[in-house]
Amino acid sequence: MQRLVPGDWVRHPDAPDWGLGQVQSVIGVRATVNFEHRGKVLIDLSVVSLESVDPNQR
Repeated sequence: MQRLVPGDWVRHPDAPDWGLGQVQSVIGVRATVNFEHRGKVLIDLSVVSLESVDPNQR
């Protein structure tokens, strides 16, 4: 399982239209991510593997 920390920037592989997301919190296998075009979403990291990105390299 991937290791995310608050402040990391990610993309959801199945929802590219959500844009970039910034990890707000990670508790166990759940991460709260604030996406540009979707808002805050609770992600189960045991089901979805978020793609880490460099926010300067869109």
